[in-house]
Amino acid sequence: MIRDTSAQDRLVEVRPNHKRKLMLAGAGVAVVALCVFAAPKVMTMFSADASVSGSRLSFATVERGPFVRDIAAEGKVVAAVSPTLYATSPGAVVLKIHAGDVVKKGQVLASITSPELTSKLAQETSAANAMEVDFLRAQIDARKKQLELQKAYDNAVIDQRSAERDQDRYEKAFGKGAVPSMDVDKAKSTVEKAVITTKHAESDRSLDNDSLTFDVKSKRLAHDRQVLLVQDLERQVADLDVKSPVDGQVGQLFIAERATVAKDAQLLSVIDLSALEVEMKVPESFARDLGIGMPGEITGNGKVWQGKVSAISPEVVNGEVSARLRFDGETPQQLRQNQRLSVRILLDKRDNVLTVARGSFVDESGGRYAYVVHDGIADKREIRVGANSIDKVEILDGLKAGDKIVISGTDGFNGAAHVAISR
Repeated sequence: MIRDTSAQDRLVEVRPNHKRKLMLAGAGVAVVALCVFAAPKVMTMFSADASVSGSRLSFATVERGPFVRDIAAEGKVVAAVSPTLYATSPGAVVLKIHAGDVVKKGQVLASITSPELTSKLAQETSAANAMEVDFLRAQIDARKKQLELQKAYDNAVIDQRSAERDQDRYEKAFGKGAVPSMDVDKAKSTVEKAVITTKHAESDRSLDNDSLTFDVKSKRLAHDRQVLLVQDLERQVADLDVKSPVDGQVGQLFIAERATVAKDAQLLSVIDLSALEVEMKVPESFARDLGIGMPGEITGNGKVWQGKVSAISPEVVNGEVSARLRFDGETPQQLRQNQRLSVRILLDKRDNVLTVARGSFVDESGGRYAYVVHDGIADKREIRVGANSIDKVEILDGLKAGDKIVISGTDGFNGAAHVAISR
């Protein structure tokens, strides 16, 4: 038989471990306390309509303080006065400057050779001279004719007086029986004839004077019209010398040297660098708040200049409106055409305004509600927003200072009333 090992076994006394029991008891108490404190949150998590990761969201705290509405954008320097010069007549153009040359007001920039216009001026000038001669000759002829009419009238008056004296003499002689009555009747007829002749001479003198005056006036008007035509041609010939309308710099040349151009063809542009403005594009949503005279800041070349809105485009292009700012005071000399500058326009400034950082929640909800975050839960709350700035939104109702809201990423909430935010 094989012997077992029972003879070698001995009873070992096991002593109770109080430390282990205490550790187990403490762990149990901790688990119970954790369950007690976590129970509301767990219940809230289960009551939420959706759950979204907090890493996908952006948060901001509602604050009370100053509120500044402004528009910041990039602008470019443009000339307030930049006229483009055109050809007033067809012909060959001789340029007297180059692009970029500094020019003075009234300086000849180009000359147009137009033989047709020059020849027409010479012809019309000759015609004006001939009409002047005709006018002067008409004046002389009129004076001669007036003298002849006056002479005829004077002779008629003398003849009438002579006939009246003869009639008087015959009547006296007839009273003394020296002459027959037939001679008296004849003298009376002669007087009547002389009176009629005088009346006709006076009428002819008056009518012919009016006719002569009309003829002279007609010649004078024709001459004046021709003089005006010559003056207009002289102006056109003078305009063949294209002169600078402002002090500035030659911008762009649209033609080549000695090119033949048609009337009203573009020749060149002149830039007045003493009157520069900054042009910027403003989003359509801010355009309605813009106004002429609003203050602004223009930044560039390490400097800041003050300016004012001088012009606003009346039309919207690609969702933007063009606006121009004019420098306050003297125009900076170091700026160049089309140079890029930073522009900021101040629309409004108020103190003690309830605001929050601007986010996509304004566009997504139309500013009608926001999600207020508390203990990991985002609750949907109706709000009312006011004015918007580049980085802030005015809160009119529904929120108070210190509230934490979700400003972006709410598109994943799907309009839920309660959303759990996980870490």
